[in-house]
Amino acid sequence: MSNNNNKTVITTKGVTKVYNPKTIPVHALDGVDLEIKAGEFTAIVGPSGSGKTTLLNAIGGLDRPTEGSIEIAGVDIATLSDGKMIEFRRNNIGFVFQAYNLIPVLTAKENVEFVMLLQGKKKAAMDSRTKELLESVGLGDKMNNRPAQLSGGQQQRVAVARALASKPQFVLADEPTANLDSKSTANLLDIMARLNKEENITFIFSTHDQRVIDRARRVVTLVDGKVFSDEYK
Repeated sequence: MSNNNNKTVITTKGVTKVYNPKTIPVHALDGVDLEIKAGEFTAIVGPSGSGKTTLLNAIGGLDRPTEGSIEIAGVDIATLSDGKMIEFRRNNIGFVFQAYNLIPVLTAKENVEFVMLLQGKKKAAMDSRTKELLESVGLGDKMNNRPAQLSGGQQQRVAVARALASKPQFVLADEPTANLDSKSTANLLDIMARLNKEENITFIFSTHDQRVIDRARRVVTLVDGKVFSDEYK
């Protein structure tokens, strides 16, 4: 896996996001240049309003930059049509959100399978991948439980398994520990760190949680929409 370590998975150049440009402009991002390589475990940090979530949403194709380019797997996603963006996101980017965002009527297994279903994967392939992923996050025995039957920490682990189901280029985790207690946070970070180390999965966090920052191997600090510092540990 180490031969893959130097591959660049994300390049942002001059990424700017301005809200309300015609009335009272708010510069959420102001010329962000960033390069993320395969296998990174990176935290994007900064005070509230610094642009962390806006940057994550732009990289994830959930929000379009006002200016600049975001290249993922050789594609500038800022130029994709809405339809192509949805397809690209589904096949290349995994998401873990603060609020878990699981589908309440589906079991853990069905939540993880959902992306693969959209990708048109065969049932046997989906079954084996889902079982493998839920076991890897310690939930092999909870496959048939619905979200309401799981603790917050367990729901977030299902969300991690779901994020990995499509074999994405990287996983974006937006404040993934915000609703978790200390034990669940430690458990979740242990699982993510192990997946990062053993499977070279790239994780990018937006966070103000010191526990996440302590575990990250690179910390990018945003202030007023600009990169203030970028440090490797």
